[in-house]
Amino acid sequence: MNVLILQSSRFGHTLRMAERIAERLTEAGMAVTVGDLARHRSIPLDDVDAVVVGASIRYGYFTPALKSFAARNADFLNSHPTAFFGVNLVATKPGKDTVDTNAYTSKFLAATPWRPTVREVFAGELNYPAYNPVDRWLIQLIMKQTGKPTDPTVHIDYTDWDKVDEFAHRFAAAVSGPSS
Repeated sequence: MNVLILQSSRFGHTLRMAERIAERLTEAGMAVTVGDLARHRSIPLDDVDAVVVGASIRYGYFTPALKSFAARNADFLNSHPTAFFGVNLVATKPGKDTVDTNAYTSKFLAATPWRPTVREVFAGELNYPAYNPVDRWLIQLIMKQTGKPTDPTVHIDYTDWDKVDEFAHRFAAAVSGPSS
C-alpha cells in the first residue's frame, strides 16, 4: 500500500505531525512518502493507493494550495482512502477541538468537493522564537485577544500526540478495510 502524505506547514509543526503519522503508517506495513503541498503543484497520483493531507491555519485561512489540490483531484481523492487533518490554535479551546466544532476545518470541509474518509483537527504550537518579527507581533495581538501567552520567548506545543497517533491508526484501519 503506497500512501502519500502531503502537508502545508509554515513553521514546521504540521510537518512534524505528518512525519509522526508516516511513522505510524510505516509501522502498519505501508510505504509512505511525505511531501510539501505547496511544492507539488502537479502531484502525480498514479502510484498512490491512499492520501493524507494536513494543513495549518495562517491568519484564519488554509493555504490556497490545499483548496486547489482538493478541487483538482476530487475525483481521485473520493475514490481512494483519504484523510485530512487541520492544525490551528483555536483547537486548544474546549468545544473547538473537533472537526464539526472547529470553524476553520468544518468550513473547509463543507466547501470542498473532497470527502475525506478520516478527518481530524489538532491543536498546534505557539512558538514565538520561530516567528519573524511581523508574525510574532501579529500572533501576539491574536493571542492577547484570546487570553493566551504573549511573552516572545514562549514555546508551547499544544498538540495531543496520542490523538495524532490515534488518527494514524484510524486511517490505517480505513485503508486496510474490515478485518477478517
